[in-house]
Amino acid sequence: MRKPLLTSLAVVSLLAMAAPVFAQQPTKMKPEDTEIWKPVPRVVTPGATCGAPPSDAIILFDGKNEDAWVSAQDHTPAKWIVSNGIFTVNKAAGNIETKRRFKNYQLHVEWKIPSDITGSSQARGNSGVFLASTGPGDDGYELQVLDNYNNPTYVNGQAGSIYKQSPPLVNANRKPGEWQTYDIVWTAPTFRSDGSLNTPAYVTVFFNGVLVQNHFQLKGQTLYIGKPFYKAYDRAPIKLQAHGDKSEPISYRNIWVRELP
Repeated sequence: MRKPLLTSLAVVSLLAMAAPVFAQQPTKMKPEDTEIWKPVPRVVTPGATCGAPPSDAIILFDGKNEDAWVSAQDHTPAKWIVSNGIFTVNKAAGNIETKRRFKNYQLHVEWKIPSDITGSSQARGNSGVFLASTGPGDDGYELQVLDNYNNPTYVNGQAGSIYKQSPPLVNANRKPGEWQTYDIVWTAPTFRSDGSLNTPAYVTVFFNGVLVQNHFQLKGQTLYIGKPFYKAYDRAPIKLQAHGDKSEPISYRNIWVRELP
């Protein structure tokens, strides 16, 4: 049997139902109706050169001294080696961390693997930038530092990784002996009054100007062994690691931070 054709009215009704619904624009709007004038953003003067601290930066290391740092173990003065505008890891002295505590921030760190580096995998220029050093016995939240210019290792442990959680999007390593740069945006986790997680931590990382972590959501602390978990904290120091491997120690310079809302 031949099926009856839809009437013109029915076709029009179906088309109207399928068409996207657009919000009606108010009539007689002016350009200024959608302009925002206040509050006016404060003025920040950019650094004169790429990597130089802007006017609102907190200087953590400018090549002169370690006054912004203490030993992470006992909070005595830091004992890394300052010379010629850089400081070099002192493995015997252990990790160092900032005197100040931070929550959300933008961080700039420059580091260099020795040109004569030896070792392989994780035992080759190993260090780390701990974005929140949450206390004795805690692993905190680590952005890995390592020589991976030509050094295979597990990918969630290579330079630019959020240790044991997120491999870098690409390998942007320069060769040993050249300065490398991390530019980091850290959004700290928040916790409820009972200590349970309210919002997770997020991190964005540019490694030598190349995006390697894109607003990655952390699963908790970056543990060497085991599954990550969150433990409540409010503000925390930034820590640099003196790793216990036997390879030659790495160096740092030009470290600054900008606190964010």
